[in-house]
Amino acid sequence: MRFEAPESLSEQIAQHIGQRIVVRDLKPGERIQELKVAGELNVSRGSVREALLILERRHLIEIYPRRGAVVSELTESSVNALYDIYIDLLCMLGRKVLERWSGSELGDFMGQIHEFREVIDALNSSADDAAERVIEAGFGVVQYAYRLVENPFLQETLENFRPAISRTYYAALENFRGEVAETAVFFRQLADAALNNDAAQLQQAIWDFGEHQRKQVLSILKEENT
Repeated sequence: MRFEAPESLSEQIAQHIGQRIVVRDLKPGERIQELKVAGELNVSRGSVREALLILERRHLIEIYPRRGAVVSELTESSVNALYDIYIDLLCMLGRKVLERWSGSELGDFMGQIHEFREVIDALNSSADDAAERVIEAGFGVVQYAYRLVENPFLQETLENFRPAISRTYYAALENFRGEVAETAVFFRQLADAALNNDAAQLQQAIWDFGEHQRKQVLSILKEENT
């Protein structure tokens, strides 16, 4: 039996602040004040300080001497660095799924993808929480793949990228109305590749969607900087 400790208070605080950064409730360059957060959440400053260190490791904030914690900027170089490695890691995850399971044995995985597509189909792209629900459902599929692959090192590495990729994914979904439908097409391609037990097809779908999303995010940054 695997022991799983409950999330620490600092981790819960980090997730709360991190989600506010993802949805741009806290914007790039905005300062995060320990005392204010501690008061709002009724927690100690020490717990907030630990949470900020977690967020710094996840590249959502930067901590400066005497200035404190500031929401990190999305830059062309940071976006490219993120997608360079995240796309490769997702391709590895997909390849490992097919190495361990054949198309005929992936019934439950297909069920997860089907549930995701149902979420997409039910969403109106103008709904207030559409972007957040699409991201959550997409990561649900990824987490199911973790269980199939059973590689804790790959899982931990990918999970460490989740906050940063959620931030860019949210930006794309919020700025381009067609991104919800584009995501649905991507997961349909994944399902087809898995059923065909075609690793090359699966990795190509991941690569194409990742590069498409990278392009969308970079175009947002370019427009914001002009």
